[in-house]
Amino acid sequence: MNRWTRFAGALALCVACSPAFAKMDIFACLPEWAALATELGGDKVSVYQASNALQDPHHIEARPSLVAHMRGADLAICTGAELEIGWLPVLLKTAGNTKVQPGQPGFISAADFVDRLEVPTRLDRADGDVHPAGNPHIQLDPHNIAKVGLVLTQRLEQIDGANAAYYEARSKDFQGRWQQAISRWEKEAAPLKGLRVVPYHKDSVYLINWLGMVEVMNVEPKPGIPPSAGHLSELVGRLKGGAADVIVRSAYQDPKAATSLAAMTNLPAVELPYTVGGTPGAKDLFGLFDDSIARLKAVKK
Repeated sequence: MNRWTRFAGALALCVACSPAFAKMDIFACLPEWAALATELGGDKVSVYQASNALQDPHHIEARPSLVAHMRGADLAICTGAELEIGWLPVLLKTAGNTKVQPGQPGFISAADFVDRLEVPTRLDRADGDVHPAGNPHIQLDPHNIAKVGLVLTQRLEQIDGANAAYYEARSKDFQGRWQQAISRWEKEAAPLKGLRVVPYHKDSVYLINWLGMVEVMNVEPKPGIPPSAGHLSELVGRLKGGAADVIVRSAYQDPKAATSLAAMTNLPAVELPYTVGGTPGAKDLFGLFDDSIARLKAVKK
């Protein structure tokens, strides 16, 4: 083998290993962001989902496997607004990956790019697990998904410029289909306007607000605090007077309290997927809203 043959072989190896030929590694804290990254990144990205729909997003263990994936990530997308405060800072610090630290192009805190609801005017631990930056469960308003999608597309193009046109085309296609779906969902969900809802936790706020429903009370006495028998008895007294139409809980929550309250008040109890994978029908982002609306509409029949 002469030197020119060796040089050509080395050059080919170098080109094959260049970023333009390697998939971008994306670390997604939650299922909704993994689904969005897959929609926008296509076959140019490899997406690692750090949690599943049946896990409480507030309480994920920063396992060694998560650290390893964060260490190798080119981009990390999480909700922020302190939703992952119990595990994400530890994960970022332990991984030591400078590309995905807050403030870098490789880190997206989705809640920074939407209008957050329930931003508290005061902070007091006596009020329960209140998030200082507002309610972080932003994914249940599809308009928020669209906004975060535009940010994610811009970051993909910034980090992987060689495939910018590819990401732009996928973004345009997704946004088009998504806006059509929003129009359809809003028409289908019109009968839900004014529906009086009792969620287990304050994680349905964006869905309730988007669809014009009304949150009358919560099964939890305060955010993050499980209901006691005494609190459930108090709720029974309030709900027997016809104050609500339906009790809802997310798939990751223990069904016992909501089921018991429904039995004692003769109100229907509905399980909502909360995120992608929460129910069999919520297989992707589109299914998340299709299934959520269908489950709520079933109550109205």
